Amino acid sequence: MSTLVWVDGEVRTEAEARVAALDHGVTVGDGVFETCKVQDGQVFALTRHLWRLARSAARLGLTLPEDSLIRAAADRTVRAGDPSPLARLRITVTSGPGPLGSDRGGSPATLIVAISPARPWPTTIRAVTVPWRRNEHSAVAGVKTTSYAENVVALQAAHDADAHEALLANTAGNLCEGTGSNVLLVRQGRLLTPPLRSGCLAGITRELFLEWAAADGLAVEECDVPLAWLGDAEDVLLTSSTRDVQPVSSVDGRDLPGSEIGREAVEVFARHARESCDP
Repeated sequence: MSTLVWVDGEVRTEAEARVAALDHGVTVGDGVFETCKVQDGQVFALTRHLWRLARSAARLGLTLPEDSLIRAAADRTVRAGDPSPLARLRITVTSGPGPLGSDRGGSPATLIVAISPARPWPTTIRAVTVPWRRNEHSAVAGVKTTSYAENVVALQAAHDADAHEALLANTAGNLCEGTGSNVLLVRQGRLLTPPLRSGCLAGITRELFLEWAAADGLAVEECDVPLAWLGDAEDVLLTSSTRDVQPVSSVDGRDLPGSEIGREAVEVFARHARESCDP
């Protein structure tokens, strides 16, 4: 399966797809996006992703294309691809072509939908903390914007340290999130996760996990988590749309012992996810 891109009403190959050179998504990162997991031709939790896309667009003052158009573009893109057990679908909306600078030009939004094959994540991964801080007071805190350079730098630092993901604190010194993930940790027998006020993204997998854990009687506390607590956590788990709930084997080189609560968290999400494609 090769990468395919829906743009301007047509599904094209990656080489054929084009957007304007002065699109504000290119020049200033003025856009929002969602990444969805596609399993056996089915987009997981598409409705929730579109709800979050709308929330992000509203925060930026962007007018989205009609929901029906986005869904139709996603459907056509998925169906145009070769069958693949696992794929990644990305929906991007920018403010369209604009002037050089931060002012918008009043152009219609640009909609891009792309699909590419994906590989399953490893069973466990290594994570490291990085020195940069998320600004929980930022105008775009918690918004899934296309301005991702901060994440690129942090993730490269993790790769340079032979790790798979970087974990960031916020300006208060509390754990916030990974570059593309939310964080759960088990400490002193408690399953914890940073609250949205920490500045973390309101992850779809995070949202579903909290709902499903509550339904199954698995207690999860949303609370401020000092970054230092990673130093004696029994378990750290990452959640994201492509990784589901994924155990971390080590943080900053310290091997994690693991816990029964962590194993239960992984199982709870996997079991509920099997029951519904669009929960």
